Amino acid sequence: MTAPAIPGYTYGTDQVARSPMTVQDLELLKQAVLFGPDDERYLRMAGEVLADQIEDVLDVWYGFVASHPHLVYYFTDGKGNPNHEYLAAVRKRFGQWILDTCHRPYDEDWLNYAYEIGLRHHRSKKNTVDGVQAVPHIHFRYMVAFIYPITATIRPFLAKKGHNPEDVEHMHQAWVKSVVMQVALWSAPYVKEGDY
Repeated sequence: MTAPAIPGYTYGTDQVARSPMTVQDLELLKQAVLFGPDDERYLRMAGEVLADQIEDVLDVWYGFVASHPHLVYYFTDGKGNPNHEYLAAVRKRFGQWILDTCHRPYDEDWLNYAYEIGLRHHRSKKNTVDGVQAVPHIHFRYMVAFIYPITATIRPFLAKKGHNPEDVEHMHQAWVKSVVMQVALWSAPYVKEGDY
């Protein structure tokens, strides 16, 4: 994949933090979520299905966040004033994350960028990429809780292109496994050293 020109999108560059996990650790994590070659194939299929639906998917996800003040809070100054430029900048990277989830090889660059995403949710690096003054830390509980809406709401989009129900199910299961694995990787900055 060619890297798009999205502000703050630094996949595969030397600006990305190095993950504390190795590629061998990643392979074990894949095994833990039952992620294999078939899932890679179905994720590529999902990427083709989702490619022209990215904005619609993001509308659903952003609508969900916007309808819950305790979630939109993380894009505010802490006094309830949302930073719309920040929301728009994150949205572009979120759309690219969908494509990366489906099309990037799950290798060292992918592992490192997953760690970088975790840092950008944690007080370690939140707000620094966009240079904004927003709430400085996303609480860990919402990282885990967000797995459900990000996985449940993707299924209707996967079913929109006429694939048979079995292929839709396989694409959805591959997506769920990948999201669970990524949230596990994003969690590293939140876990006390020696416990991760």
